[in-house]
Amino acid sequence: MTKIVRATVEPLDLELSAPFEIALGTRHEAKNVLVRIETEGGAVGHGEGSPLPPVTGETQAAAVETARAATDLLDGREIADYRSLVGEVRAAFPGMVSALFAVETAILDAYCREREIPLSELFGGSPETVETDLTIPIVDADAARSRAASAADAGFSHIKVKTGDPVPAAVARVAAVRDAAPDAHLKVDANQGWTPKETERFVREAREAGVELDLLEQPVPKADLAGLARVRDRVSVPVAADEAVFTPEDAMAVVRADAADVLNAKLGKSGPLAVADIAAVADAANLELMVGCMLESAIGIHTSAHVVAGLGRFDYVDLDGNRLLAEDVVDDAGDGPEIDTSGPGHGVNPSNHVPRSKY
Repeated sequence: MTKIVRATVEPLDLELSAPFEIALGTRHEAKNVLVRIETEGGAVGHGEGSPLPPVTGETQAAAVETARAATDLLDGREIADYRSLVGEVRAAFPGMVSALFAVETAILDAYCREREIPLSELFGGSPETVETDLTIPIVDADAARSRAASAADAGFSHIKVKTGDPVPAAVARVAAVRDAAPDAHLKVDANQGWTPKETERFVREAREAGVELDLLEQPVPKADLAGLARVRDRVSVPVAADEAVFTPEDAMAVVRADAADVLNAKLGKSGPLAVADIAAVADAANLELMVGCMLESAIGIHTSAHVVAGLGRFDYVDLDGNRLLAEDVVDDAGDGPEIDTSGPGHGVNPSNHVPRSKY
């Protein structure tokens, strides 16, 4: 193996194809961070993070500066020591999850490209096609109906609907999605927007409207594990913990509180290596596992898909971030439900939007 000889960090701004509203706010673009690591053997690894201040606590500027400081620690280090390198940068910059996701991914990608293996092999499996859902943001019922019909026409059999807004509007939205895509499996994600009572009301009124849900994701504030447990006890829909789970220790706290049926392990919150540990917690507790994403390009999405393929353990896949972009960092990322993974590394060699002069 060889040493790391160069690293660059740049902001990566990606326009969305349409405004994306959730209970935590509206996004018009993804303001991401891009990390590139090069080894003396000529391997180049790319990593990406997508900070969302209400969730990750980072702005793009803060994530860029953190990633630059973190990559300074890597100069001259052996890429084969990827586990200790990831541990060191995460210990040095606790809580800066988007920046560290980008740095960790670039390290792992460079290591795998040195060895000419797909990233999935680090997690125990071969690359394979991964099927994702498609997310419908907080829009009115007519717009939701139109988006759901388009998703069904594009081949999506799993649809996630953002909620957390007033219950009557949320019920109308999911009912419209059900009308337009009657055969689709439906999940809803309230992004911490409701109280337990509002959540129970939503589930009851959605059922009265003829909507059966496959999953109810993070309906209450992340710190309210007691409220999440109450929801789980009182509704028949499986409940997922998302923003409540950043670390394996968080996952253990959810298990101890008996607060969820499903753990949502996003690489953008936890990083690839810790997601494997969260999967182990889910296994030990007999819980189901979900993988989610932020507004990442093909770099972040394919990294997550490789972890899904490698672990072979995920029951719900929500990796549609790059499907929401006006233009991706590669021209052939696809726009349907299938994510075709390949190697070496995560297999993505960005060409669009990337500031080549820095390389």
